[in-house]
Amino acid sequence: MSGTFVGMPAFPEAAREAVGNATLRGNLRHATHTIRAKRAKAVAEVSDWAELREAGKRIKDHTLRHLDRYLVQLEESVTAAGGVVHWAADAEEANRIVTELVRATGEREVVKVKSMATQEIGLNEALEAAGIRAYETDLAELIVQLGKDRPSHILVPAIHRNRGEIRDIFAREMSAWGRPAPEALTDTPAELAEAARLHLREKFLRAKVGISGANFMVAETGTLVVVESEGNGRMCLTLPETLISVVGIEKIVPSWRDLEVFLQTLPRSSTAERMNPYTSMWTGTTDGDGPRTFHLVLLDNGRTDTLADEVGRQALRCIRCSACLNVCPVYERAGGHAYGSVYPGPIGAILSPQLRGTASEIDASLPYASSLCGACYEVCPVAIDIPEVLVHLRERIVQGGPATRDGNKVVLKPAGGHAAERAAMRAARWAFSRPGALRAGQRLASGTRRFHPRTLPGPGRAWSATRELPTVPAESFRAWWQRTRGGKDMTK
Repeated sequence: MSGTFVGMPAFPEAAREAVGNATLRGNLRHATHTIRAKRAKAVAEVSDWAELREAGKRIKDHTLRHLDRYLVQLEESVTAAGGVVHWAADAEEANRIVTELVRATGEREVVKVKSMATQEIGLNEALEAAGIRAYETDLAELIVQLGKDRPSHILVPAIHRNRGEIRDIFAREMSAWGRPAPEALTDTPAELAEAARLHLREKFLRAKVGISGANFMVAETGTLVVVESEGNGRMCLTLPETLISVVGIEKIVPSWRDLEVFLQTLPRSSTAERMNPYTSMWTGTTDGDGPRTFHLVLLDNGRTDTLADEVGRQALRCIRCSACLNVCPVYERAGGHAYGSVYPGPIGAILSPQLRGTASEIDASLPYASSLCGACYEVCPVAIDIPEVLVHLRERIVQGGPATRDGNKVVLKPAGGHAAERAAMRAARWAFSRPGALRAGQRLASGTRRFHPRTLPGPGRAWSATRELPTVPAESFRAWWQRTRGGKDMTK
């Protein structure tokens, strides 16, 4: 992945600062509670939601098992429809391809549809370095760009901003990017939306190159799909002469029929709508209709490494609905910036460490950015067991072991700072495998309970600083069982 966020502190430090921001907490609490309440209502309307969820999971799992075959089929279908397919192994290659394609048109500006993949690779920064200006056209992405900010949510990148802050950003920054904000702009939603519409309209009508991602790619037809709520995507996908789409290889589905499932689950899980207001689909190029040139850049950037992990690969099912963020108690308090990635929240805590590896301090900390409450799994429309992957990644960080990086099998060393944890786990394994030692330890703990401290010493202090140590019972379960069952020793 791109190093756009590299240099940020590890999650605990970043979250500690974010939690101290009362305005941020208020913005997040209001937004996430509102979205998840609407989502719950929209999902409740569907009587077969559980079946749709299972179908989505199975389609994604099947596709990932046969990804090589479907990617070849997709390339053949896109090429037959008049498009050109490019393969990018990493962010650097993808940025180079896109930059060269834009330069070949002679243009020095592009309009963009909201795209997580282009944020992941740092495309805007790469284009800027090449003298090409990229204009974000999604309202929330526009707010982030004008505010010289970073996205903090998958669906609503500017969720950390309130209306007053957005008004100030528009009034201060719009003139440097094009049409200025209207005089005496207020913070009413209608006025803010109108200011953005007027600012962007001239860019839509002028731009010769559009850049997008895609929510889905259909292997059998070569069709790409973008779902959105504002109409900016439709403008970027139809008006420019050249369209370049950067899409992760996991966004593929085998057939047109498979879209039926996801076009029901995605809008309900993301925007709490029965159907997205704008669902744009295009297949290659058509004379007299839409862009005359279409390029598809298929992005790996750590995805095949993730695919090699039997437990972690389920993260590639993600359809970027953001439902897991809206129910996560950690995200609600810490916000998206603390995750140091364009993928925040629970899905980011398992996706970023797999795409980028766990060598950096921030990536090694992300699997711990969770209470393991399981709410994320319950709302995921493709049934990604995020808690399972979190625990799996924690084990990899603490213990090290086999992994795949850049297509090569490697053995990771245990991360630093976990020596005490590894020692505690080894001691627990030794005790639990020896009934006599476990029984003696339980008796000792019960007999000395009045002397137990209320907080742990040394490295354990970080754990007990925010938690109460459970009180040791006067009698262990083993002792109670023997006393109430006639003294029969169940270990023999």
